[in-house]
Amino acid sequence: MSGTPRPAGDNDGGRPPEAPSSQGPPPRKPSSQEHPPKAPSSQGPPPRKPSSQGRPPEAPSAQGRRPPKALSSRARTRLAAGTLLAPFFALFTVAMIVPVAYALWLSLFTEKQSGLGFDGPRTVFDGLGNYAAALGDQAFREGFWVLLGYCAFYIPLMGGGAIVLALLLDTALARARRFFQLALFLPHAIPGLIAALIWIYLYTPQLSPVVAAMEAGGIGFDFFSSGGTLPSIVNIALWEWLGYNVVIFYAALQAVDRSLLEAATVDGAGNWRIAFSIKLPLIRSSLVMVLLFTIIGSLQLFTEPLILSRGSGSAVTSTWTPNMYAYSAAFERNDYGLAAAASVLIALVAAVLSFAVTRFTNRKEARP
Repeated sequence: MSGTPRPAGDNDGGRPPEAPSSQGPPPRKPSSQEHPPKAPSSQGPPPRKPSSQGRPPEAPSAQGRRPPKALSSRARTRLAAGTLLAPFFALFTVAMIVPVAYALWLSLFTEKQSGLGFDGPRTVFDGLGNYAAALGDQAFREGFWVLLGYCAFYIPLMGGGAIVLALLLDTALARARRFFQLALFLPHAIPGLIAALIWIYLYTPQLSPVVAAMEAGGIGFDFFSSGGTLPSIVNIALWEWLGYNVVIFYAALQAVDRSLLEAATVDGAGNWRIAFSIKLPLIRSSLVMVLLFTIIGSLQLFTEPLILSRGSGSAVTSTWTPNMYAYSAAFERNDYGLAAAASVLIALVAAVLSFAVTRFTNRKEARP
């Protein structure tokens, strides 16, 4: 041993200290439990796998999501529509669907006496027996023949008269249109019962100034006879409903484009040609509507003949029309099943005629 002091920091092996490297420590080699870092990819991160720990899914993108404003607007629209339609459907159900369903149910039952009749009548299921009884009754079938004759008189006079009066009001020569519209519509505002009573007074001899004037002129006509009953009832119905249909036709004529009428006038078309070649074809929908309502109203003929049947010497019986037959069966004979069956049959006839009229008019409009 040389006895020279040992420099500080020398190791125990006696090796000289290594000089520090300018390149820093050598790179660390990855162990078998570590993965080398991956280079960033230019295609973006890989898709994220769903977690098994119940992580909530990501929110959808803004392109696939409906804006909440549109949903709230549609919800408000549906709520408003439902609010406005709810009273109508409630009233329609109570006033239309429920009575029709009850009439159908009632028509399937009848009342029969049990034993010697001491226990009173009992209601039993009869199926289509009431329908067979109504169709087999001659009075019920004759009522439809009366309606057929009534329609043959009433519908042409009603439709033709309303069209002529509406065309006259629509011409440029008409004066005081408001007055004539009110004068024609005013009878419709009077209830049918009051109108029938007024005309019974005018039809009654020794009371009516109309009959007295006709007799003074040498015209004798019995409004209550078998031959005069139908014209009398047609006259009452015309007085009530003519002005109503005139207003409908006049409103439709006011919607006709006036430039078409002016062009036709410049081309030399007269008033008749303009009326029948331009105006009437353009109000075809109103004509069909009035025809349909008139047919349905004719099948419901009840008030006028019922009031006339109370007159002395009237030829109108209690079963003169199908509606009067149903009324007589219910409130005079207390046969509610037969009355309900007759009412259902009348409704079926009205539905078939309405379908036939609409189908016929739609087919004619579809033709080129």
